[in-house]
Amino acid sequence: MAIYADSNTRVVIQGITGRDGSFHTHHMMEYGTNVVAGVTPGKGGQKFEGKVPVFDTVEEAVRKEGADASVIYVPAAFAASAICEAADSGIELIVCISEGIPVLDMLRAARYVTDRGARLIGPNCPGMISPGKAKLGIIPGQIVEEGPVGVVSRSGTLTYEVVWALTSAGMGQSSCIGIGGDPVIGTDFVDCLDAFEGDPQTEAIVLIGEIGGTDEQNAARHIKEKLSKPVVGFVAGQTAPPGRRMGHAGAIISGSSGTAEEKIAAFRANGVEVAERPVDMPEIVRRALNG
Repeated sequence: MAIYADSNTRVVIQGITGRDGSFHTHHMMEYGTNVVAGVTPGKGGQKFEGKVPVFDTVEEAVRKEGADASVIYVPAAFAASAICEAADSGIELIVCISEGIPVLDMLRAARYVTDRGARLIGPNCPGMISPGKAKLGIIPGQIVEEGPVGVVSRSGTLTYEVVWALTSAGMGQSSCIGIGGDPVIGTDFVDCLDAFEGDPQTEAIVLIGEIGGTDEQNAARHIKEKLSKPVVGFVAGQTAPPGRRMGHAGAIISGSSGTAEEKIAAFRANGVEVAERPVDMPEIVRRALNG
């Protein structure tokens, strides 16, 4: 199995004719993702790579092609509206790759999605992949392998590094989710942890955090209180100076609550073993799988 998306997921690409949208849609289709439609206003009637119908609206893609998930590759100025359009059209899973969306726009869009019962992954994220089933976003398909380890991360590039280390060590993944590093996101660590807990394929979970905010601390408490499966953690930004944003908009230390040290301490206090380096992850996960 997998979480959130599998081979039955019917995907529409918002921004399919743009540079990023067309490039990544090609690779999603090459991986085997069931891309059934694309949306670019004003370009309805075209066919992407001679196969995928392009519509002017998401509503039309849902009505005519049965799309139930969307991946968004549109400029930041239009991305929040694209998220709302997807939710308004009955899309159940919305994956927003776009970065640089204003915080106020995302506050409105996130509430809009929640009110309509949809799930948002991102924005400013690499998306997700369920190995051997579906790739929604930009995670390279060649680094994953089907297996028992669920991966959830705030960092895109660290996701790739850890996943490749796991795959190279013979430990495949059930699903890999990049939740994004902006201050306002949709799906968070706790959501993914609960989904992995309920997934029969997932036997262990890797959680990759970073400085800024308190999401990792909340996740650590939730792991101790609610999860039965082993979780291994990693926190990026251990040498980051206070008050300076490091990469993601949400990766900034304010006071003590956002430091790597505080997050690592929270994990360890709640029974989560923490890797010092991404390369150490496979051995720790192996111990967790072997009990």
